[in-house]
Amino acid sequence: MRLSLTDISFGLAFLPAALWASPYDGVYKQTANAECALVGVDGGSLKIEENIFYGVEVECHMINPVEVEDMNATIYEMQCSGEGEAWTERAMLMPDAQGTGLYMIWSGYAFRYDRCEAPDS
Repeated sequence: MRLSLTDISFGLAFLPAALWASPYDGVYKQTANAECALVGVDGGSLKIEENIFYGVEVECHMINPVEVEDMNATIYEMQCSGEGEAWTERAMLMPDAQGTGLYMIWSGYAFRYDRCEAPDS
């Protein structure tokens, strides 16, 4: 079987999306009664999409992932901006034991978020 340059180019067109997808992609509730449809506001939800974390009035690019051996966890360098400021911190992300939520650990803080259910199509 011989592949043409067109076949290869077509296949490579889908590669960037696969490289940037995060195993943590999804929408997560800030609190038990958070509104899943509202992302990035108080009382709403948080979102991770294509290695970008969207929090309350903050956006963090999740770069330089390091897998934590034997923990199913990843440490990211978080390049964040919000409210006119920019900063860099590290955060560890790990799915909960049931696979329905996410633990996010920042220096001195640990949060557990439940995943929002996908809307019915």
